[in-house]
Amino acid sequence: MNSIKTKQRVSYRNLIYKGLIFIATISIIVYFLPTGRKFNYQFDIGKPWKYGLLQASFDFPIYKNDLQVQKEQDSILAEYQPYFHIDKEVEKKIISKLREDYNKTLRHLVPGTDYVRYIERMLRTVYENGIITNNDLKRMREDSITAIRLVNKNIATSLFVDQLYSGKEAYEYLLNADTLHYKKKILQQCNLNNYITPNLVYDEEKSETARKDLLSNISWANDFVLNGQKIIDRGEIVNEQTYNILESLRKEWEKRSKSVQEKRLTLVGQLLYAGIFLFCFMTYLELFRADYYERRGTLTLLFALIVAFPVAASVIVEQNLSSIYLVPFAMVPIIVRVFLDSRTAFITHITIILLCSITLRFPHEFILLQVVAGMMAIYSLRELSQRSQLLRTALIVFISYALLYFAFELIHEDDLTKLNTRMYIYFMINGILLLFAYPLLFLLEKIFGFTSDVTLVELSNINNNLLREMSEVAPGTFQHSLQMANLAAAAANKIGGKSQLVRTGALYHDIGKIVNPAFFTENQFGVNPHKSLSYEQSAQVIISHITDGLKLAEKHNLPKVIKDFISTHHGQGLTKYFYISYKNEHPDEEVDPEKFRYPGPNPFTKEQAILMMADSVEAASRSLPEYTEESISTLVDKIIDTQVS
Repeated sequence: MNSIKTKQRVSYRNLIYKGLIFIATISIIVYFLPTGRKFNYQFDIGKPWKYGLLQASFDFPIYKNDLQVQKEQDSILAEYQPYFHIDKEVEKKIISKLREDYNKTLRHLVPGTDYVRYIERMLRTVYENGIITNNDLKRMREDSITAIRLVNKNIATSLFVDQLYSGKEAYEYLLNADTLHYKKKILQQCNLNNYITPNLVYDEEKSETARKDLLSNISWANDFVLNGQKIIDRGEIVNEQTYNILESLRKEWEKRSKSVQEKRLTLVGQLLYAGIFLFCFMTYLELFRADYYERRGTLTLLFALIVAFPVAASVIVEQNLSSIYLVPFAMVPIIVRVFLDSRTAFITHITIILLCSITLRFPHEFILLQVVAGMMAIYSLRELSQRSQLLRTALIVFISYALLYFAFELIHEDDLTKLNTRMYIYFMINGILLLFAYPLLFLLEKIFGFTSDVTLVELSNINNNLLREMSEVAPGTFQHSLQMANLAAAAANKIGGKSQLVRTGALYHDIGKIVNPAFFTENQFGVNPHKSLSYEQSAQVIISHITDGLKLAEKHNLPKVIKDFISTHHGQGLTKYFYISYKNEHPDEEVDPEKFRYPGPNPFTKEQAILMMADSVEAASRSLPEYTEESISTLVDKIIDTQVS
């Protein structure tokens, strides 16, 4: 019952871990995805372009520069006439006020009613033409406006600005209109300023509409850039024309900045996009690689790779650092192939490439190039045991990049002189960066607990301290281990197992015998120390080579996969010689087999099973009276059948 509960707790924790790593991966990738709203290029006329190749990602007009636009605006606005309308109520109020003032005060200042009738007549003339405010008049003169549109009863007539009156001009007109019949001194005493009030009201709505209609006739662009058209490449000098194109691109980029709702929709789309591919990847692991899916170290490595490369791609694209083709994406299948298997390497690579493609404006070419490069990397590196193999893989990846891109260019270009040589330089640098997979593998081994073939090859060197000690202290065991390494590796090759892994495991499976070498037959020379021990004691000494081996492995920092060979090469079997001998000596006694049983566990990989079978066959074959094909075949079948059962 407790065992079931423990399994349920472990399963529940694993499920939480998978959920958290799934959510964290999506969140990190989407956080770094380019939003497309920033224009991060810096440029100036006469200076070289310091970024990579820039191509138009959408159609946009080439806008005229500010000076050009200003000239055209000034030219067309010379015809602009703002709208005003006459406020008739102003004239009525002023005339009414004049008559009231005459009855109260003006009759004592003027010789007769002729002056009042004159003032009234002149005021009507002035108000009919229109009195404008000083601010409006000043603004029109600054804008070089020569005429206005005067609206009267829905009829607009053009009127020159010179025909309008300011307050001062209206006053001067009243004083000087008829100096022959009306004296200025008398008129000045009438405080004519009190009867001069602007009656022209600026119609902002109609005026702005008229202004926009005129400006709409201006062409703001003098050319167009088409989607996919080259704008500038690294190192080229920014001339005036290119500067205008870049400025136009910046303006269009800013215009395309999205609303809050569109940003949210984009975010949802990105989350959904990344989530679908990661879900498919986890489904693949659960269905076809359940052992990887349940192992946290493996799952963490895979998702770390899935996060690292899309983030790197996003940063490069967002910050315009360099070409995306400099990123060694083929490093992913190499790493996964070395640690895991080809199929998982390919699926991981495809997932990463599709996630990275969302950062690009032209993803199809990128996807095709990276898929082919990844496939060639997997095919060319079945196992990594020498540095030269990685060099060969880097060369093959470079050639596959170059050939496929050359094929694209031949399809789309009709002139070989137009080939983009810069891309081939990128591919070459990519291949060089691919060589850094070698030190990276060592780093990942230490972080995630994997063991690469490179490490296994290094461990299988017989000049290794532990193996050299075994050859000196237990030479018989050392020779036995060498035989096991060759035999087990040959068997692994026949069934598609990991030959290097089983070879290295075989070399170390009996290192525990170094502690008590004389108790094992291959190291005995005439003296058998078991004669002085009971069968139970002898069994415990033999069994102890497992625990002693694990202690030595721990002391010398051997990888876990090697420790697994040490602990499983006898499984949970019995030390049969001592167990049977004890039973024969005590026929009436019920024997406890646990005293004679190896601690195990039983092998849980095919490589461990191969070693256990080979070890049992080799040990049993020593007792054969004669070595014939028939006797050896019978012995092998018998031992294998026993172990399988």
